[in-house]
Amino acid sequence: MFRGQNYQAPWNRVFGGQVLAQALYAATQTVPQDRKVHSVHAYFILPGDITLPIIYMVDRIRDGGSFTTRRVVAIQKGRPIFNMSASFQLTQEGLDHQIAMPEVPSPETLQTDVELLEKMTEVPKLFRGALLPRPIEFRPVESFELMTDKPLPLRHVWMRTKDSLADDPALHQQILAFSSDYNLLSTALLPHAQYLQDKDLQLASLDHAMWFHRDFRMDEWLLFELESPSASNTRGFSRGNFFSQEGKLVASVVQEGLMRVLSN
Repeated sequence: MFRGQNYQAPWNRVFGGQVLAQALYAATQTVPQDRKVHSVHAYFILPGDITLPIIYMVDRIRDGGSFTTRRVVAIQKGRPIFNMSASFQLTQEGLDHQIAMPEVPSPETLQTDVELLEKMTEVPKLFRGALLPRPIEFRPVESFELMTDKPLPLRHVWMRTKDSLADDPALHQQILAFSSDYNLLSTALLPHAQYLQDKDLQLASLDHAMWFHRDFRMDEWLLFELESPSASNTRGFSRGNFFSQEGKLVASVVQEGLMRVLSN
C-alpha cells in the first residue's frame, strides 16, 4: 500500500497523468530491479479530489521466470477512482525492428507552445490549457494557426522535462507516463476546432495504455507523434508514438477520452 500526494493542477482536479505515474511507481517498488515495465493498461473510473491524498493498493498477480504482473487500484474516500495492470520483463535479446521517425524540424529551431500562444491576439479555447504551469516543456511542430484553420487529427510535439533527472530508467518511464496524458485528447478535438470555439466541453481521460519499447531519457528531447483515427458517441480515440532525437522508437500510447459538448 502506498500513499500519494497530488500535483496541484490549476484546473483543481487530479491530473490523470499523475495517477498513472504514481500507480506505475507503486507497482515498480514491488518488482525486482532487474525487471522493467513494458506495458500498462489503465482505466480512469472517477475524478480525483485534489485536496485529498490517494491510496494505491498493489496486488502481486504473478512473478514468473521472465515476466512479472502487478495490479494497482487507486482509492479516495474508500472508493476506487482508477485501476491499472502493469507487466514487467527481464531485459532479453531478440528480434528488433521499428517504424521510421517522421521527418520534422528539430526542437532547437522551434518555439515552445507557451511562446507561440502568447503571440496570438486571441488564444483558441482548444489550446488555452497550454498556458497553465507544467513541469514539461512542449515545442509543437505545427503552428496553432494551421491547426485551427485546417484542423487535421495529426500533429507532432517535441517534449522533455524542464529539469535534469537522475539516472534511473524507472523514473524516466514514470515521468513519460505522466507526460503522455498531455496532448492526446486535444488531438481528437482538432477536426472540430472551429465548431467548438464557442462551446463548453466536458473532457476526461477514460482509459490509457502504454508500451515501452526501448530505453530513453525524459530530460532529452522526445518527439511525440499523435493522431486521432476516430471520434464517436462522445468519445475521442487518439494514439501516439515517442521517438528519441536519434530516431529510436521508445514508446507508444493509446487513449480514449470523454468529449461531451455541454452547450448548443
